[in-house]
Amino acid sequence: MEKAIVDLKEALRERLAIIGDEKSRRNADTHIARLRAVSEKIEKLQAALPQPTDPRLAHYLHRKSYDKALELIENTIQQ
Repeated sequence: MEKAIVDLKEALRERLAIIGDEKSRRNADTHIARLRAVSEKIEKLQAALPQPTDPRLAHYLHRKSYDKALELIENTIQQ
């Protein structure tokens, strides 16, 4: 699997972990900063994806449907 896809998958998982981090949410400023940083990371990785990119993945990333993008990578692209 392409390194760009692996890195993107890890960043998408990191985003989910941040969202689910109850302790982090207690400090809204820190929580938002962490989410912003991982979102920027995802956008950079998205731009670095090899072309042509799977059209469904491109659609999900463009729409910021990150849960769907991760599911697609894990169930289809990763294989």
